[in-house]
Amino acid sequence: MYAIVTYDIPEDKRRTKIHNILKSYGQWVQYSVFQCDLTQTQYAQLRSRLAKLIKADTDSIRFYFLCGCCQGKIERIGGEMPRDDTIFLI
Repeated sequence: MYAIVTYDIPEDKRRTKIHNILKSYGQWVQYSVFQCDLTQTQYAQLRSRLAKLIKADTDSIRFYFLCGCCQGKIERIGGEMPRDDTIFLI
């Protein structure tokens, strides 16, 4: 299943944790937006991991599921893809 995942997390530390979890399931396309191609099992795992981290009274995570036909209609105009400025030292 193809999903667009958006999040609004006011606390920096928790938002970073959410971002890092989502990076392992999909592609970061805008600052609080990921696109993910997930199996049912991956979706269940992702949803469970995220649910354990959020504060339901202040945080919001949304999943928008797109059918195969709708995926072909995604259009992007302008803007650069977000960069992950994480530095890895070896």
